[in-house]
Parts: sequence; C-alpha cells; structure tokens
Amino acid sequence: MAPQLVLYNGKVTTLAPRQLEVSAIAVTDGVVSAVGTNDEVLSLAEQQTLRIDLSGRRVIPGLNDSHLHVIRAGLFYNLELRWDGVPSLSQALAQLKRQADMTPPPQWVRVIGGWNEFQFKEGRMPSIDEINKAAPDTPVFLLHLYDSALLNKAALRVLGFDRNTPNPPGGLIARDAKGNPTGLLIAEPSALILYSTIANAPKLSLEDQLNSTRHYLRELNRFGVTSVSDAGGGGQNYPEDYSVVKQLDEAGQLTVRIAYSLFAQKPGEELADYTRWLDMTKPGDGGDLLRVNGAGENLVWSAADFENFLQPRPDLRPLMEHELEAVIRKLAEARWPWRIHATYDESIGRFLDVFERVHREVPIDQLRWFIDHAETVSERNLERIQSLGGGIATQHRMAFQGEYYIRRYGVEAAKRRPPLRKMLQMGLPVGAGTDGTRVASYHPWTCLWWMVTSKTVGGIELHTEADRLTREEALRLYTQGSAWFSREEHRKGTLEVGRFADLAVLSDDYFTVEADDIRAIESVLTIVGGRVVHGQADYTCLAPELPPVSPSWSPVATVGGYNNTEATPPLRHDHSQVMAADGRVWQTGCGCGV
Repeated sequence: MAPQLVLYNGKVTTLAPRQLEVSAIAVTDGVVSAVGTNDEVLSLAEQQTLRIDLSGRRVIPGLNDSHLHVIRAGLFYNLELRWDGVPSLSQALAQLKRQADMTPPPQWVRVIGGWNEFQFKEGRMPSIDEINKAAPDTPVFLLHLYDSALLNKAALRVLGFDRNTPNPPGGLIARDAKGNPTGLLIAEPSALILYSTIANAPKLSLEDQLNSTRHYLRELNRFGVTSVSDAGGGGQNYPEDYSVVKQLDEAGQLTVRIAYSLFAQKPGEELADYTRWLDMTKPGDGGDLLRVNGAGENLVWSAADFENFLQPRPDLRPLMEHELEAVIRKLAEARWPWRIHATYDESIGRFLDVFERVHREVPIDQLRWFIDHAETVSERNLERIQSLGGGIATQHRMAFQGEYYIRRYGVEAAKRRPPLRKMLQMGLPVGAGTDGTRVASYHPWTCLWWMVTSKTVGGIELHTEADRLTREEALRLYTQGSAWFSREEHRKGTLEVGRFADLAVLSDDYFTVEADDIRAIESVLTIVGGRVVHGQADYTCLAPELPPVSPSWSPVATVGGYNNTEATPPLRHDHSQVMAADGRVWQTGCGCGV
C-alpha cells in the first residue's frame, strides 16, 4: 500500500537506536511506514501521495508533556490574558489596560499563572496602584505562581471583600492600617484561597468552551506538542468537566492525544470519589486520542505539599497516612496506576512508607505509578521509588521559582533541584513537562531550555555543567520518557516504523541554535497520526481551519497565547488549497505537492 504522506529533504531526528537521523519519512494509515534516504522513501510514493518538502528543516518526534492541566486549561483559555514570556512589565500592563477596556461586564480580566517578575526587564511585580490605573472598573485577578494573587478595587467590590470579611480557610487577605483589604491574597498555608476566589469569576458557555479548547490545543500544536498526560486539577470534576474534550474527540477535532487522570475534589471524600469512579471507568478506556490514564495527581488533600517557596516547607498532618493508605490500597487492588503531587523529599518519604506498606500485601511494582515534581527528592528516596517500580514526572517549575528557592534555602541547596542527572544515571523512568498553566508556563521550549541550561527565566544558573542535560537527553525526556507514563512507550516517542506518525517540523534547528535561542523555537508543521494539525510559514496552506475565537473580546483574539517576542499575532490561516473528495490536499507553491 502506498503511503498517504511523505516528508523528504529534511533532518529527521527519529530517536531510534539504529537510525538516529534520516532525511525522509513515510506515513500510512496514521503510523510511520518507512524512514530512510530521500530516494528510498520517495520511491514508495504514488500519484495520490502527498509530498512535503522539508527544505532541510529539523524534524523531531512530537513533544509529549507528562504533566499538563490541559483539559482545565482548555475550558478557560479564551478567558485568560497570558503573560507567559512577555518581556517587560510595561508591555504586560499595556495588555492589561487594553483587555480591561474590551472586556464586558460581568466578565473579569484574569492572568492565571505562567509568569513571574524575574522575566520582566523591570525585575519587579506590578503594584496594586498600577493595576487599578490600568483597570479602574473591570475586575482583575492576577495569579502569581501559587503563592499569591492581586485583585483590583473592582474585583474586591464584586467579591464583597471589606474590613469585615474574615480570612477564608487556607489563606490570608492582606489589609491596610484601617483593616481594609489591599487587594493582595496570600496563600498561607495552602493555595485554597486562590482556588476559591477565582472560582467566583464567570465561566464560558459550553459553545465557547468548545471553541476555547480547540484554540488551546492549537496553541500547543504551535510548539510541537502532540501528546499530554493530563493531571486533573482543582475544580475539574469527573465526568462533568470532561464532556468538552469527549465531544471534540467524537467530532474528530482533538489535535493532541490526551491520557487523563482523575483528581479527588473534596477533602474527606476522596475514598468515596475513587470508589465511585472505579465502577464508572478504568485505565485504558477511550481511544488513541483520549483515554483514561489513572488516578491523581491529588489523591487526598491531606497529602498536598504546595510548592510555595516563599513559605516554609509545610508539615503534612498525621492524618495523611491513614487517608492516603486507604486510597492507595483501593487503587492497588483495582490495578489502577496513580500519580501524586510531591514537592519535598520529606513528603515523598512519608508517601513511600505508605506505598511500601501496601506493596507488602498488594504488589504495586507493575502499576506505573509515579511522583509528580520531586524537586528536593533525595537519592535514598529515588532508590525506594525505583524498587517499587515508580517513575518521576519532572517540570521546569524551578525556572520560575529558583530565585525564591535560593532566597529561602541558599545557592548550594538549589543545585541539582530536581536531580535530573542522578535520575538518569539510575535508569529511573523520567518524563518532562511543564505543570502549565497556573504555576509554570505551558511553553515546552522553556522546559527544554531549562533542562539544557539550568537557567531560571531571570537568568540564574541552578546546576553545574555536569548536572545539565544534553539536548538529546532533554528531548528524549520530552518524547520517549513521557510515553512511559501513559503505557505508550511502544507506540510513541520515536519515529520508527509502526509508531504513531506524531511529529513537529521546527522553525530552527534545536541541535545547533545557541542555547538561549531554544526558547524561540516553534513548530512550522505539526502532524498527529499522519494528520496535519498546525502549519505556518511555508506550510500555512496546510493548516486546518479554526473557527474565530469566541467570545470576540477574548484576549486570544488580540494577543494570542505565549509571547516570546514584542507581539505575537493571532493565528492566521490561508485556506487557498483545494481538498479533494478522498482527503488529499492539492496545492502548489507551499512546500508540498502530489
């Protein structure tokens, strides 16, 4: 059978052991059917085969984010003004003012994570006065990592916060000398105050949530992301909040493969949640684009050690072991894998005590369970994780919080946090990701840059050169490594015959650009299962059409998502190609032909 698609004249990094780099690749029925030289692969093409000239560009396996809150982010993407990658506070405040002027009542302007003050050339946070000046009448909520939020006067008024408002559970309302709220919310001892406050803002309609999710998935495709392990999230209830991605899947409109975990929502009711869910679904339910992965990242609320390095390390309550063991035992007996949020080694040690107790009666070493984050994990606990068959999903949160970590614990303590080199030397399963969108940015190239350079977005180097990863090692973690966490390492992560044809054609060569230019890389052509899901530059004509952003006042319609330049224009597509009845694209002058 002739391939439907051939990409040739490129530098294709397969990450396969025998043929690390080839010049051409063929795709048949959504999987890689051949790799090799231009002549070898082009000889397989027939008249109906779509041929794409790569013009010497670098091709990599599609990126796979092992920890992204993609389902929740999609529901809110069109509502959010993203400051991810914005280089100056002046530009960020100008965007805020413009969006406040455009946003109709009763909607809010919300900047929900993915930034910090160290990325700005001014090197500081916005002041409350600056936010009030930019948006005097429209409610504004600015989430800063998971440590605090800034609200303008309009938001305080809508929320009804005044001098008589008590501090809510899990946080503090900062006040002036007269006891009036200043607009600063402090996550102490947990981020509950941040969750609960933003939950008061209006949501999108179902129709707009569908639109929002499609645009967010295309934003991920823009950077070469083709797969994600979704880590659930606060306020993301199953099955209600999964209906949008399920509807898109049924309509053939998902452009990222999603393996999702179920996140316990209510303190004290976690075991009841999982008992109910175990009767409703099971790991593996779904298809190649949308499937159940397991439980977590929140298994019980008493185990949550929020990553707020502005505050002392939290000591988890003694109740935690009892609650966690009941859930882990239930999951192990049902043969469900799980993931669990753990920032600190002290927390990880206590979790492992529980896991080891359960393992003695119900083996867990074949379940593909894993720790999320693990910034301060010790070598001893890495050994314990390995002996129990676990893995570690790591993210670039230290790129956004490294300065805070150094401020509290010192420069020496910040080195090798997390200890990626040691994990690789031990042969542990490790997957890379971002933890977007509320703490770190969802931008994968910042994560790859961080693994290679160990720099924070403020420019501080956290690791010595010996502890940094090579570019190939970093890429493997973001492709092959992440595939382990959804039991798909034999289906994705490399461009080998029989694997999913998920790939990204890059705007610049990841392996040769200056290290600091890695963050500027985008995908000019992203393919999922042999289907083009994103195209720009020479491949704009192949990009599938998206409906206009809705609502029309959405920030995405004007400034887009991630900005690593002075201004990122909204997505534009030239749909001058003609689609034949059999699905072939007939086009000339666009890097492709038949």
